[in-house]
Amino acid sequence: MAVYSMTGYATAHLGGPATAANAEPARDPKPGLGLEIRSVNSRFLDLTFKLPDDLRGSEPALRELLISRLKRGKVEVRAWIEGRSDAMPRSPSALELQKLVGLQDNVRAWLPTASPLSVAEVLQLTSRQQGNPGELNEGLQSLADTAINNLMEAREREGKRLAAMLLDRLGQLRQLAKDAQPLIPQLVAQQRQRFIDRWNEALAAGGPSATGNTVTSDMANDRALTEATAFAIRIDVAEELTRLDSHLTEIERLIKKGAEVGKRLDFLIQELHREANTLGSKSSNLELTRISVDMKVLIEQMREQVQNIE
Repeated sequence: MAVYSMTGYATAHLGGPATAANAEPARDPKPGLGLEIRSVNSRFLDLTFKLPDDLRGSEPALRELLISRLKRGKVEVRAWIEGRSDAMPRSPSALELQKLVGLQDNVRAWLPTASPLSVAEVLQLTSRQQGNPGELNEGLQSLADTAINNLMEAREREGKRLAAMLLDRLGQLRQLAKDAQPLIPQLVAQQRQRFIDRWNEALAAGGPSATGNTVTSDMANDRALTEATAFAIRIDVAEELTRLDSHLTEIERLIKKGAEVGKRLDFLIQELHREANTLGSKSSNLELTRISVDMKVLIEQMREQVQNIE
């Protein structure tokens, strides 16, 4: 299955005036519809609708359709009714003009001082009467199917780009872990020898104890070896590298599996960051410290992109 980004944009149009250069517009065309869907990342599915009054009845169906297709993201849906043309208003019919005259006469019978309707007001009032609300809502549902399909395609394309970037960063992290692996035995041996040397220096400087007892050379060496071994275990980063490799393998599996993997990837990225931090805190080797810093830079880049995956 594909990996989907939560970022996407889609728009769709239905009906409206003819757009061909040689097309003759209809005298009284049905109003067109436009629908726009925008989505960005969010922890949950957050839907917002901006619909004109004539299309408010479509909101429950639109909400149900979006919930069935989307799992996460902040989604804004905007719909509008398209007029025939901003420069050429629709010509009102004789019946519409007759109704307006009757309404005006009734109003002025009660309010003789009321101003008569202007041409601009007549055109504005008749333009609001275009289309049947039932037909408009039915057309919007059909339009929504097209727009959501376009949105899913856009989110899938963005998801492929994110997946490719994450796989590239995984490869770089694996290489860094591979570079760190040979440094571990060398680092442990160096720290162990350094500890023994300091232990011997302390014994030589201290001499006999205050009670007059002395520590034999064999006892001192055994104690130094035990302490050095314990210290070497504490600074050994092999366990962190093993866990890091396990997390990288699981992240790769989830990316190739696809579907709703954003939250799992986010958790695993946090675990990667923790292992890289521990690797740096245990390191007393400059090269290993550099590897830890490079790992954290790559992991942070991955974390920013994983925030956009559904």
